[in-house]
Amino acid sequence: MNTHRLQLAQKSLLGNSIGDAFGESFFGLENAVYNAIHFREIPQTTWEFTDDTVMAIAIYTSLEMYGGINQDFIAKAFARNYHLDFNRGYGPAMHRTMRAIEAGENWKEVSKAAFNGMGSMGNGGAMRAGLIGAYFYDDLENVKEQAFLSSEITHANEEGCVGAIAVAVATAINTQLQMDNKTLEPNEFIKKVVAQLPDCDTTSKIKKSITVLPNYDIRTVVSILGNGVKMIAQDTVPISIWIATHHQTDFQEALWRAVSALGDRDTICAIVGAITIMNTKDENIPANWKNKVENWRNSEFYQKN
Repeated sequence: MNTHRLQLAQKSLLGNSIGDAFGESFFGLENAVYNAIHFREIPQTTWEFTDDTVMAIAIYTSLEMYGGINQDFIAKAFARNYHLDFNRGYGPAMHRTMRAIEAGENWKEVSKAAFNGMGSMGNGGAMRAGLIGAYFYDDLENVKEQAFLSSEITHANEEGCVGAIAVAVATAINTQLQMDNKTLEPNEFIKKVVAQLPDCDTTSKIKKSITVLPNYDIRTVVSILGNGVKMIAQDTVPISIWIATHHQTDFQEALWRAVSALGDRDTICAIVGAITIMNTKDENIPANWKNKVENWRNSEFYQKN
């Protein structure tokens, strides 16, 4: 067991869970949400995380038990945890996938059969991939391989897999930057991520984010990069990477920027949180956020069997 790597994965998972619960708290009446964001007031919330973190916990458990992505173990953990509480924000396609796996169908066949054999290009692979980058931060080839394996379990389409790889790579880069006590100019950061990705729509859109200036109104950014409202990788990962690269060392500011994009706000905040927490000093992570968020370690979803 590599304690150091597990600690890094735990930190990214914490960022994932805080971002997830933070973003989820901003669903509600439009005017109330706008006002809450404007005045930086978190709406009354239980700080309960969603499926974004539930599935990330299974990824962490695999890293802890096997030192990598054990697809069969994770598929079973996904289905078991879904059964424990299926009201955690799972999308319609994921309800079908989890029920099929729980019923004993082969996960690989289920995943590849989704969407008439195209596989899912949803953002579900990306929302749980950050901690993989934290764990394998010093080996980008392994980051890419393990992120692909993690996504393939439920999101076998190339776009879904590339979204997961992009998030894992970005987290690995930010983790290494923390080790070196450095930051990167945002466009250089994005170029480093793109250099690790195959050509596809998600990659093209991440690359396009280089042209998006940091002082753009968030509505303009959304019009160019999306905000996850389509719940696909191409519409979720590019803006998440863009926000994270412009707030590499500022977890709190990154989440406020992320939630202002609206759309699939819990997932975007989960991704941004998983990346940016790695290069944020512990004292700059709000203590009340850490204390209030549902504790994944004590949850029923963290099971080593």
